[in-house]
Amino acid sequence: QDSCSNAIARQRKKLKELTVSLEECKSNSSTAKLSPEEEDAIAEIEDSIKDRAHTFFEMEAFLPKRNGLYLNLVLGNVNITLLNKQFAYKDEYEKFKLVLTVILFVFSFTCRFLLSYRVLDALFNFLLVWYYCTLTIRESILISNGSRIKGWWVFHHYVSTFLSGVMLTWPEGALYQMFRNQFLSYCLYQSFIQFLQYYYQSGCLYRLRALGERHNMDLTVEGFQSWMWRGLTFLLPFLFFYHFWQLYNSITLFRMFQLPECKEWQVCTPEIKPSGSWKQKTKDGSRLLQISVCYKAKGSSLT
Repeated sequence: QDSCSNAIARQRKKLKELTVSLEECKSNSSTAKLSPEEEDAIAEIEDSIKDRAHTFFEMEAFLPKRNGLYLNLVLGNVNITLLNKQFAYKDEYEKFKLVLTVILFVFSFTCRFLLSYRVLDALFNFLLVWYYCTLTIRESILISNGSRIKGWWVFHHYVSTFLSGVMLTWPEGALYQMFRNQFLSYCLYQSFIQFLQYYYQSGCLYRLRALGERHNMDLTVEGFQSWMWRGLTFLLPFLFFYHFWQLYNSITLFRMFQLPECKEWQVCTPEIKPSGSWKQKTKDGSRLLQISVCYKAKGSSLT
């Protein structure tokens, strides 16, 4: 494994040198017009460099990597390379998200409509903390095994873990009861949206992987990415309503913060997950604008 890693590093260095030499050759020949054969040769070399870089990435996915700071703190300095079990672990991660989404849906429904006890609310919020914390660990392991999870996505779950803990520590009181039903209703709808997104995105990923347009270790996310366009029209009304509800939660908390009896620090936390304050308003507005502009642009390009 060490010799293979060293060989890949040497090949990457040679590819980098070859790329620099190729750029110098193209810049030096800008004054003199290249023949069609030379242009074809340069294009062939560039394609070969891209293919080799992709091949090295695939090979490195099966080699051990140094754990990041987070995994060292949680698991210690252990080898977490999964070798031939990478795809099984990724599928297990997807199943874990789906099962917990259903559990959170049932739990939030019970707390909202059937049982109104602070202990159950605390258990629900603790489940959110455990869920997001577990996601961060599993995603870090997947990244170490070649999954191309975006950094913003992992950071989102770090923040979600902390802010779910903020909700867990919110003490019983008039302000908590004022926001409780709205929060639980939102959690109920959020689980429903995540359930829809999972089935929509899993179908998209399956189709794109079969066509060779997506990596085998790509994941479904509770968000929006560029490969999700086909069939998105069905999901857009639910997404818009979801973000408008987040904005409404932000406005509610901001008004609660202005009340003279507001003494809980949880209300004025910059962003409560899954609610928020003025900073959340800006983020939700930008998300809605981004989805609208991108969808319009993509629709125009398809017509």
